[in-house]
Order: sequence, then structure tokens, then C-alpha cells
Amino acid sequence: MRGPGTWHAVRVPRSPEQIQQEIDAARESLAATLDQLVYRGSPQRLQAQAQERVKHWLSTPAGQATLAAAGLFVTFVVVQKVRHARR
Repeated sequence: MRGPGTWHAVRVPRSPEQIQQEIDAARESLAATLDQLVYRGSPQRLQAQAQERVKHWLSTPAGQATLAAAGLFVTFVVVQKVRHARR
């Protein structure tokens, strides 16, 4: 006994041409997917994207404050090293 929501495949005869068309369509779809993955994973594109994000972040007040704090910290460390080197 089959329930009301049960689905069963019906065998539909396909011609060799239809099968070849399905194979070709699948091949084109896979090629497009592969091209998209190659584009998304491109090291040059990822590097350029990261550089743009950093430039944008550095133009924000939070980015500028962080950069200023880092600069101040480096200056402090260098001054301490110079002072201790003279002793």
C-alpha cells in the first residue's frame, strides 16, 4: 500500500540524443562552477580585495585611532630600547 505523499520514479525512455544533451548541459554547468571557483580563489583577486578592505578600514575613525595607537606603541618601545641601551 502506498501513502498519499509517496513518490515513485516513472521510467521514461530517452533517446541517445536526449542523454547526450543532458550530459552536455551537466558538463557546461560543471565548467561554469569550476570557473567561478577559480575566480573566487584567485590569489591576486583575494590580495586586491584584502588591500581594499584595509584601506577602507584605515579611513574610518576606528582605523585611524588604531593606527595612531600602534604608532605610539612602537615609538614608546623604540624610546625605551634607546634609553636602556645608553646605560
